[in-house]
Amino acid sequence: MPTLFDDLQVRDLKLRNRILVSPMCQYSSDDGFATDWHLVHLGSRAVGGAAVVFTEATAVTAAGRISPEDLGLWKDAHVEALARVVRFVSEAGAHAGIQLAHAGRKASTCRPWAPATGSVPPAAGGWTAVAPSAVAFEGYAAPQELSEAGIREVVAAFAAAARRAREAGFRVVEVHAAHGYLVHQFLSPLSNLRMDRWGGSFENRTRLAREVVEAVRREWPERLPLFVRLSATDWVEGGWDVEQSVELARQLRPLGVDLVDCSSGGLVAHAKIPVGPGYHVPFAERIRRESGLMTGAVGLITTPAQADEIVRAGRADAVLLARQMLRDPYFPLHAALELGHAGAWPPQYQRAAPAGGAPGVSTGLGLAAGGPAEPGAKRAREGRS
Repeated sequence: MPTLFDDLQVRDLKLRNRILVSPMCQYSSDDGFATDWHLVHLGSRAVGGAAVVFTEATAVTAAGRISPEDLGLWKDAHVEALARVVRFVSEAGAHAGIQLAHAGRKASTCRPWAPATGSVPPAAGGWTAVAPSAVAFEGYAAPQELSEAGIREVVAAFAAAARRAREAGFRVVEVHAAHGYLVHQFLSPLSNLRMDRWGGSFENRTRLAREVVEAVRREWPERLPLFVRLSATDWVEGGWDVEQSVELARQLRPLGVDLVDCSSGGLVAHAKIPVGPGYHVPFAERIRRESGLMTGAVGLITTPAQADEIVRAGRADAVLLARQMLRDPYFPLHAALELGHAGAWPPQYQRAAPAGGAPGVSTGLGLAAGGPAEPGAKRAREGRS
């Protein structure tokens, strides 16, 4: 079996290792535009050695943002700022990924450090959220039920955002169908009470997911990977579960999906989730085994040995790290050292690489003044650190 630091081929894209940076909301945008914060935040994880660096959930419509401060890709003007981020991530040796999302009934909410909680009212810059049914998430304002025309507009918005992602230079697209956001809301009978062709049966509840994937795949180059993030279970009786996730994954495979990013929960606030190290890994293992798709494992993966075991045991093809990458943007370099592999040290940092350790890779960023890493004695003579 491969190790955490073996490369991974997905369509025409070769990943330099099996460590991916999971999408993490930063709540630092203005009207959906990427800022210097996004450049530094995402760029530092690429310098840190990750194979793919994903943006946060990036809204395909203005009304699809989780908060007013979220990234967006609903208009052409958003492309340029994101392209700047993509260029840096690529020059640092990683592939830039983008997660396309619509928050549905969990839209227009306060960012975590705001003094208020819950929904942002229209008078304060918020908006009325939309959903498959007019059923609110606990503590949030009631959403408006989407019409058939509104659903079609959402599908078209995902496709248009995929086109813009291609123009910005992204190399991986992920459709967000997890964590209680719009596509997940259609999947689960707990939030989808519709009686038309978009609700009721498994086929109807999964229709939006399939149509979004098909629409994105039409706009996304055949040579580049398409991921889908699923909440494998709602953790609530009568909700979405792992058996349905396996069946949906089987249906997504012929539509052009390459990897399922396996998470869970987020649909209802009262779910009792048995949180613990690697608690989503069994879902990744089962979906991988029974659908034939590659999977990514997430959920309290915090040590190199833990991540390596997941890949070596064939439980998932890759790991996606979130909070651990916030704590340590250079986790892949540190993990490579601990596990005895060569890490992708950029030439600017090679003077700090362990003695006799990891060779660097050409990043395209250029070398620091003085060229490649020099022997310590020479640097000391010249007064350089």
